[in-house]
Amino acid sequence: MLSKALLRLGASAARHPWRVIAAWLIATTLAVLAAITIGGRTADSMTAPGLDSQRAAQLIERAGTGQEGMTAQVVVTPLDDGATFFDDDGARTALTRLQTTVRRLPHVLGTSDPAGALDAGGDTAVRGGLVSADGRIAVVRVQYPDQSRLSAEDLDALVDLGDRLRAELPLRIEMGGNLFYAFSDPDGGASELIGLLAAAAILFLAFGSLVAAALPIGMAVFGLTIGVATMTVLAGVTDVPTFAPVLGSMVGLGVGIDYALFVLARQREYLARGLDPHEAAGRAVATAGRPVVFAGGVVVVSILGLAVANVPFMTVGGVAVSIVVLTMVLASVTLLPAFLGAAGPRLARAGRIGRALQTRKPGRLARRRDPAAGAAHATGWRRWIGHVSRYPVPYAVGAAGLLLTATLPVLGLRVGLPDDGSLPPSRTERRAYDLVAEGFGPGTNGPLVIAADPAGDPGLLDRLVGAVAADPGIASVAPTHIDRTTGIATLVVFPTTSPQDKATADTIARLRTDVLPTAIGHGPARAHVGGAAASLSDVGQRTSQRLPVFVAAVLAMSFLLLMLVFRSILVPLKAVLLNLLSIGAAYGIMVAVFQWGWGGALIGLEATVPIVSFIPMFLFAILFGLSMDYEVFLLSRVREEYLRTGDNGTAIVEGVSGTARIITSAALIMVAVFLSFAVAEDPSTKMFGLGLATAIFIDATVVRMVLVPATMTLLGRTNWWLPKWLDRILPRGPVGTDDTDAESTGDASRPRLVDR
Repeated sequence: MLSKALLRLGASAARHPWRVIAAWLIATTLAVLAAITIGGRTADSMTAPGLDSQRAAQLIERAGTGQEGMTAQVVVTPLDDGATFFDDDGARTALTRLQTTVRRLPHVLGTSDPAGALDAGGDTAVRGGLVSADGRIAVVRVQYPDQSRLSAEDLDALVDLGDRLRAELPLRIEMGGNLFYAFSDPDGGASELIGLLAAAAILFLAFGSLVAAALPIGMAVFGLTIGVATMTVLAGVTDVPTFAPVLGSMVGLGVGIDYALFVLARQREYLARGLDPHEAAGRAVATAGRPVVFAGGVVVVSILGLAVANVPFMTVGGVAVSIVVLTMVLASVTLLPAFLGAAGPRLARAGRIGRALQTRKPGRLARRRDPAAGAAHATGWRRWIGHVSRYPVPYAVGAAGLLLTATLPVLGLRVGLPDDGSLPPSRTERRAYDLVAEGFGPGTNGPLVIAADPAGDPGLLDRLVGAVAADPGIASVAPTHIDRTTGIATLVVFPTTSPQDKATADTIARLRTDVLPTAIGHGPARAHVGGAAASLSDVGQRTSQRLPVFVAAVLAMSFLLLMLVFRSILVPLKAVLLNLLSIGAAYGIMVAVFQWGWGGALIGLEATVPIVSFIPMFLFAILFGLSMDYEVFLLSRVREEYLRTGDNGTAIVEGVSGTARIITSAALIMVAVFLSFAVAEDPSTKMFGLGLATAIFIDATVVRMVLVPATMTLLGRTNWWLPKWLDRILPRGPVGTDDTDAESTGDASRPRLVDR
């Protein structure tokens, strides 16, 4: 059985702590060395098989124009406020030198030539989108090969060149483009430190002991180091998205400290009963460790379920984050008991703050329900849960109404990808974006690339250019490029709206469903819309289409697993519905903040943005798994009390109140960790941080401390109802029941409510 295996594992680690700690030190060192020697850097590839944008990229690749590769843009303007490139020979000479120097960078296939267009005279430069109409802004577009042939070193080379030229040329130089999007490092380092410091403070307040507070932090640091190092090694063999290390750090710190907190709380309970520290550690792992293993498994399975979206970068990102979670689970049942064994009886001692926090006063509810517990101390949590249990209907209706109201903004959810205009002005990508939008219009920041195969139709290209240029969502069409060998043509077109604007997605859809089919007719010719903006729009549509299937699969899996654990029909059904409510409320708050701008300034949001297309699916996978942590931990205690007393009311009050302090502390830690990422520069990181923090806060307060006791009180003994025929066929696996405690106390009474 799992409990016996964990008991042996935890006790062995506690008896031989320095061996286990040494093994983890060696593993951490090897992982870091592997990351340094064979690891790679993260890179984003927003493509997926079967999408129209992917078909456009394949046509462009056949044509060999190089437009299927990565791009960057260097945006320049004279330092003299009154000068223009039309009349300032010094600025024009500097522009020529900049173009020549950029063209010499490794892997650069070519650049646009605004200086040459200026020398040609007339409005050639303006028509080509290379110099603004007022002559103040010029754009050097840099073409790179396919992403598979590039690395972060190419971005570093371009950025270093810009830093050098800023000191040498009389130009203001800003840079942007999808090369930055693909290879920019995530901005999570400071957030991780803030999260750790906040977690340490909460742990100290919860336990009143520096030793007890330090152990979960130390375990989380070990686990996070190995997990992120392994992720880096994975990046050396495949494209790991840039958000994976940030998300892995968020989730890893949160679950790692939470898991350690659950085990540590049980360890201190056993020490207070007078058990030997080694035995207490083993029994803590056997009892609290089982929900940890189960909850961690649910998190991993939920995240790996992202593969259903059939978007490769999401699948790889899910695998990378799952590695961190698995590492934290392993550390919780091996490294943490080793720390507990090394700390010994010191964990049983609390400072003045800890004693004050843990002071308990006699409670009327405990005396009334259980006379034998008259000498026991009731906490404020017990009084609160007892109060909710006495008035379950108004609390259930009020809390459910509150969450449903918070969920309403989800009806206006719009997925997309925030463009560089949502970055803070301190970033060169944002400054380049603003200059381009000022000089050429917002759509120039997100050009579309139409790839067409005429298939022998000589008039197709003229019809395509005319039809596309006439569309109200298109500002201009660059000259057509035709490959003489294949006959494939590429048209670069500039929308009238910015890449993240909903109107741009509407324009892309209109081109595909109306404009291009009308121009092509019924012949064998074909045309596809590609480019970064089109790829992001396509990925957003695919994830939106697959989200209902994914949600249904996760809900069904969670229901079945909880039914196996708690031998009940209604308990898992209630858990699934309440978790769905808390996640829906978190989605609604995200829409209100990021799309409507409510309170956006508090987290440094520069402008309203759509919800990143892949975040709702990622959040659902992570949050549903994390909510299972609290569900299993809480219901395990409730079921333990029910099996001990046979009284549903007592079980609810004692079980929920007995876990309330730990769940509250764990939730505060997670919220602090996640909120520390909500103030990062990148909007995607902000969404992950705020969404996770909001959902965990709602789950640990409104759901666990109000809805769970209220609904379980209303259901009464039917909470544990299970049909006899189903009880016979379900496999046995008491992950959630505390068999070890029952065996130690000699309590053999185990009532079950089974339909006979």
